[in-house]
Amino acid sequence: MKRAETSKWTILAAAVEAAATGLFLFFWPSLFAWLVFNGEFSDAGRALARLAAIALLGLALATWPMSGATSGLASVRALLAYNVLAAVYLLYVGIDGQLTGILLWPAIALHAIFAILLGRAWLVTNER
Repeated sequence: MKRAETSKWTILAAAVEAAATGLFLFFWPSLFAWLVFNGEFSDAGRALARLAAIALLGLALATWPMSGATSGLASVRALLAYNVLAAVYLLYVGIDGQLTGILLWPAIALHAIFAILLGRAWLVTNER
């Protein structure tokens, strides 16, 4: 039972992170660009950032844990894919070295940690 409870908290934390990132990116795309990439978005980049923010908010809503919901596996799978791909892509950006803001490496670490925790939650969910 404890492992299932940990999975629920992991899903909730990952969904909160996606929602918070989406809200921050939607309302302050220029600050986000500076903090994470030490750069600026063009007008088109800001529009695309806001579109990505909307997608993140949709992901957060789609995976938000509900009492009695049986879609835990789908939530874990969606959040796991998002965090693995985000960590890998941000690592690629960081290794390139041209777009490295003060929050890039912490963001990579956060997505990697969520990927590990969600991977464990996926294994727990599949054991049932």
